[in-house]
Amino acid sequence: MTFISRILGFLRDVIIARIFGAGMETDAFFVAFRIPNLLRRLFAEGAFSQAFVPILAEYKNKRSIEETHDLISHIATLLSLVLFIVTLVGIIAAPLIIYASAPGFADDLEKFSLTVELLQITFPYILFVSLVSLAGGILNTYGKFYVPALTPALLNISFIACALWLVPYVHPPIRALAWAVFIGGILQLCFQIPYLVRLKLMPRIRFRAKDTGAWRVIKLMGPAVFGVSVGQLSMLINTIFASLLVTGSVSWLYYADRLMEFPAGLLGVALGTVLLPSLAKHYNSDNNDTYSQLLDWGLRLTVLLTLPAALALALLSTPLITTLFHYGAFSEHDVFMTSDALIAYSFGLIGLILVKVLAPGFYARQNIKTPVKIAVITLIATQLMNLAFIIPLKHAGLALAIGLGACLNASLLYYKLRSQNIYQPQPGWPIFLLKVLAALLSMGLILWFTAGTDSSWLAIDATSRAGRLGAIIAIGAGSYFSVLWILGFRLKDFARHQLDEKPE
Repeated sequence: MTFISRILGFLRDVIIARIFGAGMETDAFFVAFRIPNLLRRLFAEGAFSQAFVPILAEYKNKRSIEETHDLISHIATLLSLVLFIVTLVGIIAAPLIIYASAPGFADDLEKFSLTVELLQITFPYILFVSLVSLAGGILNTYGKFYVPALTPALLNISFIACALWLVPYVHPPIRALAWAVFIGGILQLCFQIPYLVRLKLMPRIRFRAKDTGAWRVIKLMGPAVFGVSVGQLSMLINTIFASLLVTGSVSWLYYADRLMEFPAGLLGVALGTVLLPSLAKHYNSDNNDTYSQLLDWGLRLTVLLTLPAALALALLSTPLITTLFHYGAFSEHDVFMTSDALIAYSFGLIGLILVKVLAPGFYARQNIKTPVKIAVITLIATQLMNLAFIIPLKHAGLALAIGLGACLNASLLYYKLRSQNIYQPQPGWPIFLLKVLAALLSMGLILWFTAGTDSSWLAIDATSRAGRLGAIIAIGAGSYFSVLWILGFRLKDFARHQLDEKPE
């Protein structure tokens, strides 16, 4: 289901790049969309889910259905009230928010005014998508993983529809994308409601000041908000830096980030979604051995699939960007600038996905403080790298700092899991890594020789690009998995149902 959503996300970005390219309007939209998107990760995917899902899993395993429903209703009421106020303040304070988050735009009145207008349209998305996250946390805890995984596809469908059909009716045309965000938030929420009704867990309006379960979630959210906001603050600072660079820098980083988000979302989000409620279940059952085995399974799967993805993104950066985006308003210069950012991002892909696997090892135990402390260290290190890289590498330096910061984050999380005896590696890691490296070497050599020169990709038509890229990816992936098979890897080694989490 996540794969379907990511494919639609690619189609959405291809259409946006073709119609709008990378310029003043797209810079304005991507900054405006980034603000509610950062708050989404802060309130929805980040702090809220990390605090809510472990406690919901505890209620599901140890309390009655009535008590569980009551918890959900209280949390939904509080969340709706807080986010309505946040949304209202965000719309009113939009000029101040843009001035703080993209100060470079203040020198261009047209660009600044457009960004403010787009932010005011997109800001209600944070209200809708946070309620979507609440519903998704409930559905994941009850084993309905496919529904929350498919839900983001509706935002991509909204983007595609508005870009193709709404653009002629609004001025400036980029406003169509802002309304796509607003509509997409409503669609996602409406999609999940029937499944909550089917589980008989549809929230009701409830507010009781002394509800202990709700206050436990709020207490956990305190440090979680701080921890997640550190990561989001790092991204916001990157946007500030990018706004000070040449026009197009924000857009180049966006398109590169979208390509990197395909494997990061496909694997990282999927693994994190499944691991958090599964780990919480085994923690509440005092099953420490299975807890450690789950983390080991997630780490091996991440290494197995992320390293070839990172290598392919680096070696095929120009072919990928040319095939997907080099149409209409997206120029040859945009291709090379986006390619530089993608290569820089690829260095940190393994860290970005490992964080999605390692952090639930703490959240499932309702330990928020440790990831928070590590996030603060990561923020400081990332900003020091920003200062070091931005002058020689421009926008690509910002991408490299984010990636290396994620690797530092993952390394510290791993160290803490080991030092606190939460995770014990299962036997066979050295030989496992040697086999993966052998397969990577084979794939890398094949991609290097078959990709050809950058200029050759710019000289051929769209159909030829797509066919050639598809063939190269198939050959590269085939070589990687063939070498693994020859060295003894089998699918059953990674399909043992160690999660022990069957849909209810």
